[in-house]
Amino acid sequence: MEKKITGKAYVLGDNIDTDQIIPAEHLVYSTSDPEELKKYGHYALSSVPADGAGLPNGFTPFIIGDNYKSDYKIIIGGSNFGSGSSREHAPLALQVAGVKVVIAESYARIFYRNSVDGGFLVPYVSKEKLNDKIKTGDIIEVDLESNKIKNLSNDSSYQLFSLGDVFEIVEAGGLFEYARTSGMI
Repeated sequence: MEKKITGKAYVLGDNIDTDQIIPAEHLVYSTSDPEELKKYGHYALSSVPADGAGLPNGFTPFIIGDNYKSDYKIIIGGSNFGSGSSREHAPLALQVAGVKVVIAESYARIFYRNSVDGGFLVPYVSKEKLNDKIKTGDIIEVDLESNKIKNLSNDSSYQLFSLGDVFEIVEAGGLFEYARTSGMI
């Protein structure tokens, strides 16, 4: 896994739930069929509430057209990111769409554990509210060694809480791979 991840940010609000991350009606696709797996990326963050709650100003689409990859590698969220059902498909959908890192004020525990256990993406916790300091489309650099992010669009920097042992699990590709490579099983 790369130690610095650079890409466009997609900024969300508080209480983004798993139905917004991957709507329940799209859970019918097989995760073992490569063509069907792409559907998870295509439908990631496709559930736009009528009032636009939690979504970037202007309802910026996460996926454009028939694509399954997003232009956004980094998601900046508010508090309680990934609330709702215990859907392990949520971090998977973001990974398939090309997301490498989610940075939020806090997570629903199940989303955080699913992200780590499956090795889907890096779930960072920010030391301050960032979804009012970073805009959708800003170019962000996340340094996994120093636990810092830099907004290259406006030259601001922010400290993140350390990932601790979580990084090794995500880097290994998930909990089972980590256990295999570390001799636990």
